[in-house]
Amino acid sequence: MNVLRPILGDKIAGVRVVPIITKIVVLFSIFLLASNFVSNYVNLVLNQGEQIALANRIIVKDLAEIYGFASNQYEIYQFNQNLPDAVKGMTESSFKTLRADRSVAFGLKDDGTYLFWASKLPQPPSFADAAAFAALKSSKNGEGKIAFSLGGREYFGVFKRNVNWNVWLVRADDRIEFESASRAIFANVSLIILGLTVLCLVVGTILLRHILRFVSRMTADIMKMQQTQRMGLLDLSGAPNDDVTYLGASFNSLASTIDNLISIFRRFVTQDIAERAYQEREVRLEGKTRQLTILFSDIKGFTFMTETLGNDIIDVLNLHYERAIAQIHDHHGIVGSIIGDALLAVYGTIQSEENMSLEALRSAYRIQEVAAELRGEITKKREGIVLRRGALTDAEERVFRAVLVEVGVGLDGGEVFYGNIGSYERMTNTVIGDNVNSASRLEGLTRIYKVPVVCSEFVKNEVEAVSSGEFRFVELDVVQVKGKTEGKRIYWPVREALVDEGLLKEYSAFSEGLQAYFEGDWDRAASAWREVKLPVVEVFRDRISGGKVPANWNGIWAMTTK
Repeated sequence: MNVLRPILGDKIAGVRVVPIITKIVVLFSIFLLASNFVSNYVNLVLNQGEQIALANRIIVKDLAEIYGFASNQYEIYQFNQNLPDAVKGMTESSFKTLRADRSVAFGLKDDGTYLFWASKLPQPPSFADAAAFAALKSSKNGEGKIAFSLGGREYFGVFKRNVNWNVWLVRADDRIEFESASRAIFANVSLIILGLTVLCLVVGTILLRHILRFVSRMTADIMKMQQTQRMGLLDLSGAPNDDVTYLGASFNSLASTIDNLISIFRRFVTQDIAERAYQEREVRLEGKTRQLTILFSDIKGFTFMTETLGNDIIDVLNLHYERAIAQIHDHHGIVGSIIGDALLAVYGTIQSEENMSLEALRSAYRIQEVAAELRGEITKKREGIVLRRGALTDAEERVFRAVLVEVGVGLDGGEVFYGNIGSYERMTNTVIGDNVNSASRLEGLTRIYKVPVVCSEFVKNEVEAVSSGEFRFVELDVVQVKGKTEGKRIYWPVREALVDEGLLKEYSAFSEGLQAYFEGDWDRAASAWREVKLPVVEVFRDRISGGKVPANWNGIWAMTTK
């Protein structure tokens, strides 16, 4: 099929796009062959008419010879009364006038029998074509043209009445046999026409492909754009100055404008919305409830950053977001919104072979890593300045601390509303639901528990269902976020590859103390946490520092702030 692709073209959305060259060649072939064959056939018919007229003149001459010889034979017959010899003589003389295998010459009596028969064909018992015989008898002057059937074949010829013998002398030729030569010429000429047409088509196709080569190139480029859903420019390098090139240049001009608009559009809407708009040619106000995973990231110490950096805070934010958003997109997430120092990402709207919570969790740690890389780059620059100048001023030290971007990430998931809201004059893509708010609350808890990422039980269960030990989930607490009446288990996801034997003991001791803490046995909890060095333990040590378990203790810590 690949061999026929240049001829048949490709299928786009179930419709075959046939190359214009193929259509031109096919139409040109049909008209060229039709005109040549019709012209050849008309020429054949006209030539056959002329040939038949010429044959009639020759046959008339033959008939005159037969008539003259028959008259002579009649005089001899009158002298010797030897009819067989006379018939034999007329037969042999008439045979000499025959030029084809099916040519005939005969003397036809008034009763339809033959006086003599001259032909390579066997003599029939009588003349069987009654209509032709009747026409022959009704001739006024006893001579003329005749057409008759003999042995199932059509004959044409001339006749003349010989009153001495009282017979009709006929000289005729088989029409098919007579026309066979011209038909052979027609067949040969047709083959020549066909061969010349094929040759012309090959040469014409080569010339057309050369002349229209940029049409094929432009079509291939446009098909590629449609398949990749990305606007591009047509390659017009080396194109001649014709209307096709002008068409391509106009397309490129329009494509540049559209590509610029699409690029701007993609920056302000999520990837899934942009792809859907490209396919459906519109963006509708609609949405539906879906099970998604939400990632919420926030920059710590943002108030200090804005007070210190002023307008330069935008440059720092852009530097961080450029790297963070790339990690979100690499893991099939979409950026739902950016509000100052906060970033909301959604997972599960774009088809992926990976689990959406696993992708979100990987993104969370990649965001932490790129933030750490940025802090490392800034620290190196500070060290370079210190080496050159000896130290930084107090103002420079303040700026240095302000640009050390550190983030917290919260993850939650479940049933949320996802879609477009607003009006057709102004709309926005949004995700709404308790789990969205929860992700934001969980991010806030990273500051309290001093861990980089906090996730919900939903995320934990989803990841553990598909991941083969990539992450270890350390239970942090059961919290009641502000605005809710029920407790929610939260976890600290840790990369398993970073867990050594020492950390494993720390996590085990922390979990043992946490279980005692939930049960209200704070003395046992304090004992279990005595040797634990994890920063997360500090918040629990503060809670149990009073040593008295609150009345009606259920192990749930209620958040008083968002």
